[in-house]
Amino acid sequence: MPLENLLLRVDRFAGGRDAHIVVPEEARTHPRTRRAFRWVMWLLLAELVLGVAAVIVALVLYSGGHDVPFAVWMRTLVVLAMTVTLFYFAWRASLGWRWAYQRLRLFAQIFPVITLVLAAIPNLYPTWMVTEQILFSLIMIGVADFLTSDHMRQAYRKPEPDGD
Repeated sequence: MPLENLLLRVDRFAGGRDAHIVVPEEARTHPRTRRAFRWVMWLLLAELVLGVAAVIVALVLYSGGHDVPFAVWMRTLVVLAMTVTLFYFAWRASLGWRWAYQRLRLFAQIFPVITLVLAAIPNLYPTWMVTEQILFSLIMIGVADFLTSDHMRQAYRKPEPDGD
């Protein structure tokens, strides 16, 4: 239970004023909700593998005497940290925390745009990193597609205010 108390503190920080909202049990356990989160987890795992592969490529190039720009190191480390954060959001959202679903959905919609814009800047990244960014964006678009389905938006809708 001490771990859950720590996680609830993290949730309060990350979720803000709506951190206490949990979706109804029937929405959380609905087969379509569970299937969507299974797909999201698999897609995030693909993101993690892609991010680790980018770090490995950078390390191999660097150890082979190639210049690896600072932007590449920052990109690889930020993507790994971001992916871990997205796993946390996905896990908490699958447990019914609305704030986590909202954050995950927001980032899944924003990150592909940012990534593609950065990939389009000439000479910012080497070709292999631009390719990695495009793949990253495509996978994130898949995550966003699952999270923005009619079913998921309905399952994680904001609760009606009490009429007290």
